[in-house]
Amino acid sequence: MGDAAQADLRGKRALVTGAARGLGASIARRLAGAGAAVLVADVRADLAQGLCDELTGQGHDARFVEMDVRDPAAVAAVFTDLEEAGRPVDILVNNAAVDVSKPIEHLTADEVTRVVTTNLLGPMYLCLETYRRMIARGGGHIVNILSTAANRTWTEAGPYAAGKSGLRAFTHTLFQEAQRDCVGIGVTGIIAGGMATPFILERFPDADLSMLQSPDIVADTVLYALSVPAGSVIGELVVVPRREPSWP
Repeated sequence: MGDAAQADLRGKRALVTGAARGLGASIARRLAGAGAAVLVADVRADLAQGLCDELTGQGHDARFVEMDVRDPAAVAAVFTDLEEAGRPVDILVNNAAVDVSKPIEHLTADEVTRVVTTNLLGPMYLCLETYRRMIARGGGHIVNILSTAANRTWTEAGPYAAGKSGLRAFTHTLFQEAQRDCVGIGVTGIIAGGMATPFILERFPDADLSMLQSPDIVADTVLYALSVPAGSVIGELVVVPRREPSWP
């Protein structure tokens, strides 16, 4: 997408979950490059602070926010603190996700809970806190990172597919409510295919890199969704590697 994404985000504040590395870090870099002040939200403090140091060293406004998206009270506290500090969130990117690649026969209840809570309930908690505040201010944009697993699953992907399918349905509902409640709010789901990130490569070290795409391409897609003029909104985008077999 590259030069096609020309979003001017100066004066905007963006919060990206799971931003310490991989796709989240790519998104944070793209948003900062477009002029946004970036809140790098993650549980991995060292990696997240390293990214913030990188971005501030380049002249960008970047701050680390420690956040476990699975904890609704902690999520609410972050947004309350930001509001009280006069730093409301204009752009939310729900990117944090985990997976456990096991046959259903061997999954534990704790593993299922961790995946579904992180991938579905966590983004919902953040949307609840963000959307009501965007309604009050009359504008903003929420981007939920989905997956091809939201449309078509495969073996060893039960909890992950369930979470992403649920998040896609929630995103569609939020889109419809924003169209009704406040035309200044954009809601976009990004269905991303396989990427060359630690999320895949740590679990599948022998993965064929020619079948994966760069996370920077997906980050450009996020930026493109944010670049659409106010009279329009992109509800959903799909970006997959050319050779990916999991879509549609």
